[in-house]
Amino acid sequence: MPIYVFWGEDDFAMSQAIAGLRQKVLDPNWIQFNFERIVGDRPEAMVEGLNQAMTPPFGMGGRLIWIEEAIVTQSCSEKLLEELQRTLPKVPQSSTLLLTTRKKLDKRGKSVKLLQKHAEIREFSFIPPWKTEEIIKNVRQFAREKEVKLTPRGIELLAESVGNNTRQLWNELDKLRLYGEKTKKPLDETVIARLVAVNTQNSLQLAKAIREGNESKALGLVADLIHRNEPALRIVATLVGQFRTWLMVKLMIESGEKDERAIASAADIGNPKRIYFIRKEIQSVSSQQLLKTLPILLELEVNLKRGADPIAILQSKAIELCRACKSHSK
Repeated sequence: MPIYVFWGEDDFAMSQAIAGLRQKVLDPNWIQFNFERIVGDRPEAMVEGLNQAMTPPFGMGGRLIWIEEAIVTQSCSEKLLEELQRTLPKVPQSSTLLLTTRKKLDKRGKSVKLLQKHAEIREFSFIPPWKTEEIIKNVRQFAREKEVKLTPRGIELLAESVGNNTRQLWNELDKLRLYGEKTKKPLDETVIARLVAVNTQNSLQLAKAIREGNESKALGLVADLIHRNEPALRIVATLVGQFRTWLMVKLMIESGEKDERAIASAADIGNPKRIYFIRKEIQSVSSQQLLKTLPILLELEVNLKRGADPIAILQSKAIELCRACKSHSK
């Protein structure tokens, strides 16, 4: 299929896919004739890109037209929609049309429905940090693409170390591939621990510090996260996801449910084996304490969206959250 739509905020993963597409489509000796990169934030630019896609390539290889921030992924005038309807079914096999946007596609729009019919759509969004199974799956896929052999525990430790940071994952796998060429055997957790730079200051560790009521550690983690330019709203999203998961599991346990599959299903956890570890994590905190965290997190999110200073409001609410989680009776 010569038409692609790439969307999502993971710029690095998207750039790798775009580089792969360029390598697949273009002849390196004819790139200057057959590659066009257009900012599609105006209808006129979109029309120009569509017209370029209909032009046959020069010389060897195919033709690649890349329209960045394509407005048709969000909204589309009737005139531009007509142009899309006329062009998309007729894009020649020798041309490849790529539309990209960081924003989520508006699937209610006629233009997006048309793109769904004629284009291959790929999402490049960051995996939520609490979805560990998806992160492990992503690590396994990247390792396979880069031909780096890892043991199952090595994959898990690498996932724990880099989280959802695809750029760091890519760089670490490059390093591990060079090391693996010498050993000729799958790399285990011992090698990973020695070679991989661990991303220790992450939002999941902040959630853990809050759950344990460790105010000093929580304050330090907030400062480190902001210093590393971690978006404040992304930190809050991680905290909300983690505390909701803990709460759902705790409620199921307190209701007397013992079937780990049933608990995992209720908490939207893909791997029921994780319930064993979550039980241990939340054994010293009650459902009432976890319930108290949600309105605090909601207030934190609202304040950030209204322009509050990120580090000040995060540290203030981190203290509130820690105190909500502190056990009053042991």
